[in-house]
Amino acid sequence: MASLVPYRSVFGLRPSVSPSLFDVMNDMMDFGSTSLASKAFPVDVEDQGDAYEVKAYLTGVSKDDIDVELNEGRLSISVSVDEKEEDEDKNYLQREFVSYSATRGVYLKDASSEGLSAKYADGVLTVSVPKFVEKKNVTKIAID
Repeated sequence: MASLVPYRSVFGLRPSVSPSLFDVMNDMMDFGSTSLASKAFPVDVEDQGDAYEVKAYLTGVSKDDIDVELNEGRLSISVSVDEKEEDEDKNYLQREFVSYSATRGVYLKDASSEGLSAKYADGVLTVSVPKFVEKKNVTKIAID
């Protein structure tokens, strides 16, 4: 079983098939307070039977800016992007890139720390988390 920290897009709107009126009003109230410095990223979690596949969509993020950890069933994906100072000599009319950091967490209660793997390609981080397989030591007992 997996549970996910709620997602808010850069613009403060929840992706939802049919949001309730309360959700829409709540998002409208948050719209003005959401800044690029606190943006999150979307995450998909798929139960594949013997493992979980977690995909984080991190377009424009370097592999070196990503940190992935599994701690007692909680998978944390953190991103920290720093603005490069080498462009100080350029005369920008508008510049929207800012430094930011974001962390998403997924609780996977039966996650195993053995056999973990992660791959980052085309802006998508894919983490494969095997499930803990409980070993049942069944011993046949002969009856005298």
